[in-house]
Amino acid sequence: MVPCPLIEWRDGLESGDLSPTFLALRCLDRMDLFEERLNAIVFRDPDMTLSVARSAEERLTRRERSPMLGIPLVLKDNLNWRGTPARNGSRIGGSYMSPYNATVVQRLLAAGAIPLAKANMDEFAMGSSGEHSVSGPTRNPWDLTRVPGGSSSGSIVSVAAGYAPFALGTDTGGSVRLPASFCNVTALRPTYGVLSRFGVTAMASSLDQVGPLAANAQDLAIGFSVMVGRDPLDSTSVDLPNADRLKDLQAGSLKGLRVGLPREYFGDGIDPGVRSVLGTAIQRLASEGAELVEVSLPNTAYAIETYYLICTSEVSSNMSRFDGVRYGLRKDADSLNGMISETRDLGFGPEVKRRILLGAFCLSKGYYDAYYLKALKARTLITRDFTEAFRKVNVLLTPVSPTVAFKIGAKTEAPMAMYMADIFTVTTSLAALPCLSIPAGFAAPADDPSKSLPVGMQLIGPPLSDVKLLEWAHAFQLLTDHHRKTPPLAS
Repeated sequence: MVPCPLIEWRDGLESGDLSPTFLALRCLDRMDLFEERLNAIVFRDPDMTLSVARSAEERLTRRERSPMLGIPLVLKDNLNWRGTPARNGSRIGGSYMSPYNATVVQRLLAAGAIPLAKANMDEFAMGSSGEHSVSGPTRNPWDLTRVPGGSSSGSIVSVAAGYAPFALGTDTGGSVRLPASFCNVTALRPTYGVLSRFGVTAMASSLDQVGPLAANAQDLAIGFSVMVGRDPLDSTSVDLPNADRLKDLQAGSLKGLRVGLPREYFGDGIDPGVRSVLGTAIQRLASEGAELVEVSLPNTAYAIETYYLICTSEVSSNMSRFDGVRYGLRKDADSLNGMISETRDLGFGPEVKRRILLGAFCLSKGYYDAYYLKALKARTLITRDFTEAFRKVNVLLTPVSPTVAFKIGAKTEAPMAMYMADIFTVTTSLAALPCLSIPAGFAAPADDPSKSLPVGMQLIGPPLSDVKLLEWAHAFQLLTDHHRKTPPLAS
């Protein structure tokens, strides 16, 4: 399989050797080849895509230059793209069509990027496997019997399968990082606020972030560069220092880099194959002059409980807008309350209902102090752990997941087992830190030693160190070729 080399495509577009229309058609043809097996895409309009591609060609003819001009991409289905559905992987959206563009989508369009399609996702981004979608599960291109990870399953698979060189997902507790680890893709959860959330369907507002992804850090940085910056439509947005370095990302120096290894992230429960791959990656960094430092993040023990108490509480609030009154699905009944109740019962899937009920309980009278307020205090302690660690090191290195991709259906009847898949990713979301999942190698799953599946490595930086993280990831990827390997799909 031939991967999508974003930088090479950009150079070909600027030299005139490639055209936006050719690239868009190439990507759409690839979807035709593999979509029946992968189920990564929920909407596409080739006429709309080719119209945008022709506009990009005109801009190139006028010798306009932009890092993303003429580059195809895929958008997660919770991002508003004017004139297209935004179903959020759910039945309850009905026939709703986006009347406007999300800020990140608008900035990509202004830069000349070409949206190809909307990607499948866990319903309202609630899931770690890519199985909780009204459109059915997305499949992992490395092994069609396994999950790709979630909730940004379709976006990740689109890059892994070569549909597009760049895509957008969202990350609340690991929703771009976990599938990136399972599918051998590079994905960034930026510092909270660096990318605008305007036009992104809210799940848990204090945790949600747009997550860019690509085959490697250098390609990712190019798309990231045109989206960053403060947005007057999002009061939580912030500017990113050194963003000018993203368009032509250079390798950061690994010599003298102090890499923290949190002892809580390397304990029991990690598959031996994952542990071995990460050990090899860590030693490779050390051989380049990085200094390895053991650190402690003691409040990690409370991370899953803290995350799910806060997340479900915010979910119960945000999902209240989907009631059948103003837009989306409506199930008629004899009373307003009956209509709302029946609409939500019909429209929401089991995982969304579970989180709404948990969140409503946490926020209810008599339980708010015992659960939600206590979780906010634990969040502060988790954040302080990271602050203390970054007094000693420049970057933290951890696993993304304790395992490689698991079988479809293996955890759908065990919600707590599914939630535990996020054990290494939710802490950084709680602390609002930037973090990357980058390919680190391959390991055999415990249930099939004959297989070889991707393993991701997580790099975590202090607030607003996004550019440095990408530069260090680029340096690692210049030393390795894991990110160049592609799934064994056959046409």
